Amino acid sequence: MTSIDNFLLDDQDPKTVEKVIHKLMDLITTGEEIQYLAVQKKPAVTLLPDSIAITNKRIFYCSPGNLGLTMNFKDISWKNIKEVSFKEEFFGSKFICVPTHGENIVTEYIPKVQARKLHQAVNEQLERYKEAQDALKNPIVQVNTQVEEPIPVVEVSIDSVIEEDETTIKLRKLKTLFDKGLITIDEYEAKKADILDSL
Repeated sequence: MTSIDNFLLDDQDPKTVEKVIHKLMDLITTGEEIQYLAVQKKPAVTLLPDSIAITNKRIFYCSPGNLGLTMNFKDISWKNIKEVSFKEEFFGSKFICVPTHGENIVTEYIPKVQARKLHQAVNEQLERYKEAQDALKNPIVQVNTQVEEPIPVVEVSIDSVIEEDETTIKLRKLKTLFDKGLITIDEYEAKKADILDSL
């Protein structure tokens, strides 16, 4: 179970954090971790504040319902988020999420410090997601920069051509594989040694 102390660093309401974290633990998937949790703080006393949780896979919008007896969750994965922004106002900040499709999601009265950290956490996750997508689209091709030693030529005497005909064929095939770049110098040398050892 995740400790709620990790999410009370910026004056979040402990009761709300405890309730939201407890319910989120049933929703997150394997390998998913909650990164940050921002809790709404309206100017009037609010018994049922909304909150926004950031995980390494998505954003959760958490809204209490039925006088706090239930919790409604809406989640958006990183691939479906175009951008986020926030606007500081007199009573807290307005946090805006722009999805790739649909209407903007606006949450008001997020404390200013929490809105800044929320914005930072979301942008870090969006950046990681985009980097991962770019890596999948453009894999890095590693180039072997080692200078390869010349391959010694295997000489076969005329007298042994009849006896070593099968061996010669194997060595020629092996050399062809190497010349086409289908095997490395190490693989070539190891297989050649195996063939010659079998003589």
